[in-house]
Amino acid sequence: MSRLKDKNDRRSSVRFQLEREIRYKVGGKRGEESGVGQSINLSSSGVLFTTDRVLISGSRIELSISWPARLNDKVSLKLVARGRLVRFEAGLAAMKIEQYEFHTLAPQSGSAKVN
Repeated sequence: MSRLKDKNDRRSSVRFQLEREIRYKVGGKRGEESGVGQSINLSSSGVLFTTDRVLISGSRIELSISWPARLNDKVSLKLVARGRLVRFEAGLAAMKIEQYEFHTLAPQSGSAKVN
């Protein structure tokens, strides 16, 4: 991850470049929709990501990002963030994080255990 901070940037939080697969769920008047994309950068207060569909600013969103680090160097993690879409333009969406947590992922089936 690399830090991104432009001296002309008015954001209060430093952004970190992080390109990872994401999955999301968006709630709205039409019900819940889901999609996939890729994170571009994130901070403690927001995420910029690509999306495979048109999203509506102001919608509630839950975003899951495969995390590059592992718990105890063994267990895969994902970051689950909830918040609101603040911007959508040309396949790029930005969300404001209101709540987040890390989840552990079950080990892949078929992986051999070596003693």
